[in-house]
Amino acid sequence: MNFTCSNILKKYYFAFTLIFGLINFSCTNRNKELKKHTVTAEQILGKPGYLAISYGGYRHESRNIQPTIAEIQEDLLLLNAMGVKIIRTYNLQLPQAENILKAIRKTTQENPNFEMYVMLGAWIDCKNAWTDQPVDHSVESLENNASEIAKAIKFANDYPDVVKIISVGNEAMVHWATSYFVEPKIILKWVSHLQTAKEEKKLPEDVWITSSDNFASWGGGGAEYHNADLDSLIKAVDYLSIHTYPFHDTHYNPDFWQSTETEKNLSESDRINLAMERAIQYAINQYQSVKSYVEKLGVVKPIHIGETGWSSVSQGLYGDSGSKAADEYKQAIYYRKIRDWTNKNGISCFFFEGFDEKWKDPNHEKGSENHFGLFTIDGKAKMAIWDQVDRGLFEGLGRGGLQVAKTFNGEEQSVRKSVFAPKFKD
Repeated sequence: MNFTCSNILKKYYFAFTLIFGLINFSCTNRNKELKKHTVTAEQILGKPGYLAISYGGYRHESRNIQPTIAEIQEDLLLLNAMGVKIIRTYNLQLPQAENILKAIRKTTQENPNFEMYVMLGAWIDCKNAWTDQPVDHSVESLENNASEIAKAIKFANDYPDVVKIISVGNEAMVHWATSYFVEPKIILKWVSHLQTAKEEKKLPEDVWITSSDNFASWGGGGAEYHNADLDSLIKAVDYLSIHTYPFHDTHYNPDFWQSTETEKNLSESDRINLAMERAIQYAINQYQSVKSYVEKLGVVKPIHIGETGWSSVSQGLYGDSGSKAADEYKQAIYYRKIRDWTNKNGISCFFFEGFDEKWKDPNHEKGSENHFGLFTIDGKAKMAIWDQVDRGLFEGLGRGGLQVAKTFNGEEQSVRKSVFAPKFKD
């Protein structure tokens, strides 16, 4: 009798233990998934453990050839190995953005330790943008813009575990974007639309809404940008996403870049390093100009960097016949210094960009727009991240069937042959 009862109790105990274990395992996994779903933009922006980067993933001379999900997964693993956990996209007309979301979810399912979130961009245009008709910056391209916003809402709802930010427009208010820019009232309209969608529970309430634009457009520039609609927009967004590009201004505003008389006795290396210090301070000053404008409005709101970067190649304005800014050595300095400053100050920096993309200037192989990546098209790591190759972060990873290797065979002297100091002021 005791033997039988003992066996029965053992069986029940075993069954209970098994069921409890399964329930506990299920709850643990569900809690892990829940944790991923409930990570918010507020919790990850500005955190050094969540580095941010701009990502396209295009590998060909035309966007007609879309990156496959498998190719995107290759890239995601490389970026994640660098500590990148937030990527930024730009538009929703093409399959690319949705495929990125699919690739992130697929990679997460295959590897529970993988973590990646998205700042989803909705492209905004003015009336007759990109046509031979006269553009009207005060009127929007309603069909296009409404479609972009509708898709952004859909994807944010379909992928709440991935989409943490929606950006309304990319450099859509800055006046030099003559082909398509709109007045702030149009960006404000769509930002307000998304904020209302959150209130009405048609959009996850913890998704942050912003617009990603040039520092000048956010009030850091001249008086031509300062108006009531911009002030209302600043109050409507959850945070400001600003762009700063000292690289471009080595040509368009070269005063900060040229060497001075006091540097004539310095080595070329010292002159280059001083120039890069000025470039970093130039970016900081533009950030601070926006911060000052926002503070004058009495607004307390996070400000992050939606774009900044440095091209490693140029055959034109920024090359050795121009400002001499473009090379891997200067890109490496800029990348490390801007990361140091933003990490120290709790600012997210969506560095532009993860990988070179040659569709941007397909007629000029050495056009600077093709070479902002930290990786080349074939997956070579540029000088900015050589140290990460040395640390073995990309072990077993690659792009297009090629393992990660260093550009210039990792020889700094070879890089130096393409590096020139800024010219002296006249």
